[in-house]
Amino acid sequence: QVQLVESGGGLVQAGDSVTLSCAASGRSFSRYTVGWFRQAPGKEREFVAGISRSGIMTTYLNAVKGRFTISRDNAKNTMYLQMSTLKPEDTAVYYCNAVYPTATGWAPEFDNWGQGTQVTVSS
Repeated sequence: QVQLVESGGGLVQAGDSVTLSCAASGRSFSRYTVGWFRQAPGKEREFVAGISRSGIMTTYLNAVKGRFTISRDNAKNTMYLQMSTLKPEDTAVYYCNAVYPTATGWAPEFDNWGQGTQVTVSS
């Protein structure tokens, strides 16, 4: 199992940009489709974006399309989430995980989650 550690969050203003990183341990990172999830206070965790093993294919939550960009560098065992034009509703703890497709969307591969990274967007 790959261990994933998120970083890069912080307190920003609406309209700002921030880039999150997800560092993976182990040599099997490139074998997984991976993605980002987020959990806002009082809400369930939701899928935000995913990227294929090669990095060629990506998918996004409708609410972030055109504002967020997911990418990965398999040589560095790292995945990124560039977030721009941030809105207060993007405030959440962001997590990364390997993902797999389901009939209704994308699900996390691993049961164990990291601590995530907090993104707070002030209006």
